[in-house]
Amino acid sequence: MDKILEANGLRKEYRTFTLDGVTLEIPKGTILGLIGPNGSGKTTTIRMLMKMTRPDVGSIRMFGLGLDAHEKEIKNRVGYVGEEQFYYQNKKVSWTGRFVSQYFEKWDQEMFDSLLKEFNLDPSQKVGKLSKGMKVKLSFAIAFSHHPELMILDEPTAGLDPVIRREMLDRLLAFRDDHDGSVFISSHITDDIVRIADHVAFIVDGKIAVHAEKDEILSDWKRLHFKPGALDGESVTGLRCVEAHAFGSTGVTNRYRELEGSITAAVSAGDVKVENVNLDAVLIAFVKGGRS
Repeated sequence: MDKILEANGLRKEYRTFTLDGVTLEIPKGTILGLIGPNGSGKTTTIRMLMKMTRPDVGSIRMFGLGLDAHEKEIKNRVGYVGEEQFYYQNKKVSWTGRFVSQYFEKWDQEMFDSLLKEFNLDPSQKVGKLSKGMKVKLSFAIAFSHHPELMILDEPTAGLDPVIRREMLDRLLAFRDDHDGSVFISSHITDDIVRIADHVAFIVDGKIAVHAEKDEILSDWKRLHFKPGALDGESVTGLRCVEAHAFGSTGVTNRYRELEGSITAAVSAGDVKVENVNLDAVLIAFVKGGRS
């Protein structure tokens, strides 16, 4: 499968934070969700992909082209929605569309007008009068109106009400399914990533902790409740976020498929209980329980 985006060994060092060795890839027609706590490096990564920040080390390719040598061509094929929406506040929505249209070779005014109508955006309204959610809708309308092949989004649903969040996520799913589009979306709202992502990468303290298919992660990671002595030392060592409770102890493991056969008898005897975990639990395990 063709790789729409390849980021290799990205490093950016600041006085109080270092993004270290970030490597990511997105196959064509898939959605990659980048999950991490605030301050973990999500925005820095996306700023480098959009060439708003230059990496100290590393390379970026999109559509098989190097970003440094083909920036204009690449950006014509990428739709970008940032966490903050920076527009001229005293200008109308319609003027904003005309202003940005000059930067895109495939700008589709008919599509832009159609999306404004679909999103209930008044073309005559001044941007400064729009709510945060409506500004995000305007950003989506602009991003989609030049027929991108890849969407890059930095926390686009942060602070939005559930209705608008669902509407924007459904739009991204349709972009993937109907147009074979690819999406790179960062978020600390794991429910959004679960809903739409094919692949997930966790970034913690500036490093990629895991990068895999979403279903593979959810199969590997489980929460185990176990009585004293029910697990051998190696199994206990592999657990993260271990806590004691009335039943015995609880911990999270990313080795469940490896351990499954060895704990079958203990599960049957009721000495070990297994629970599915969500991506929130995986993120917490990385943040509080360290890395394997």
